[in-house]
Amino acid sequence: MNRLVCVKCNRSFSLEEKIWQCTCGGLLDIQFQPAFPVEKIKKRKPTLWRYREAIPISGDQNIISFGEGFTPLLPVDFDGKTVWLKQDHLFPTGSYKDRGASVLMSKVKELGIQKVVEDSSGNAGCAIAAYSAQAGIQSEIYVPRTTSPGKLAQIQSYGATLKKIPGSREDTARAVWAAAQKDYYASHSWNPFFFQGTKTFAFEVWEQLDWKAPDTVIVPVGNGTLLLGAWIGFGELLEAGMIRETPRIIGVQSTLCAPLVEAFHGGLKRIPSVHPRETLAEGIAIAEPVRAEQIIEAVKKSGGGFIAVDDEEIKKSLRWIFRKGFYIEPTSAATVAAIFKYLENSGPEEIIVSVLTGHGLKATEKILKILETPP
Repeated sequence: MNRLVCVKCNRSFSLEEKIWQCTCGGLLDIQFQPAFPVEKIKKRKPTLWRYREAIPISGDQNIISFGEGFTPLLPVDFDGKTVWLKQDHLFPTGSYKDRGASVLMSKVKELGIQKVVEDSSGNAGCAIAAYSAQAGIQSEIYVPRTTSPGKLAQIQSYGATLKKIPGSREDTARAVWAAAQKDYYASHSWNPFFFQGTKTFAFEVWEQLDWKAPDTVIVPVGNGTLLLGAWIGFGELLEAGMIRETPRIIGVQSTLCAPLVEAFHGGLKRIPSVHPRETLAEGIAIAEPVRAEQIIEAVKKSGGGFIAVDDEEIKKSLRWIFRKGFYIEPTSAATVAAIFKYLENSGPEEIIVSVLTGHGLKATEKILKILETPP
């Protein structure tokens, strides 16, 4: 039952194979039988590893962790309506990507791999670099040259080799591809072990809502790392009989780069070609999501949808959430803007959960410019 499975040709592999892609070129998913011993979970430390039986790492000695996880879930008043916000900007490297990095780099250690490569718009690169440093594993991080200086400094500080690539986010993905043929690809979109970390978002929400699932989850989506993680996590809880139904999932994109929104609302079978324009939400400006079909299928099956927000809405929402005492990066504020849109038609008793994904200290230069501009 515990195995890697190709979504294209259905070939299966052992979880102990040092691969991140099928031999046919297809994406790999993980088939794994999780368990949720609630009484044991309650007694453990408040980290994502409290759900140990639901994470496919064989030996505890291989776990790479900074004690991350179990971030606060706080009720926030959105002009009269309550939305629960998960504080994932409070992770050790300042973003929710630590969820995936902890599990993925634990597997990398377990496999005996000595070097990894990763491409990122910033946050995933920071996470992989930090957990690689903790594990004593070399990392080479590819990022767009326009990535926020704070994130570039953070990646380099962990001792990673930084590769700044001219052009778009897609140019960066193409640049890492050659390196990934030689070194293990610790990708937050290709590598299925990353999603085994981000799925713990669902487990924590379930526990923090008194072992119940919310009605709706609103998350930002670029490569779908968190959205697919939530879908996997709630799906595993449902299959294990821990919840009655999965929540509807709402994905958030920027109007300046919204291929998933266009595909979903246009009923398209393939992601349309879009030309990404510069946006405050750099973390979700992904024109060619590798797992696009899976993302759209997950949203459809959940009964959810997509919302697109523009940069003016992001700025307004960023100022609003700042005044609530939360210091987040602009990409996170895209989700806040989408929450306001969603609430226009939400049910009065609907339990809605969303997330603050990245810390504001990662985008100081952008935030200063926003604050200098009159609202």
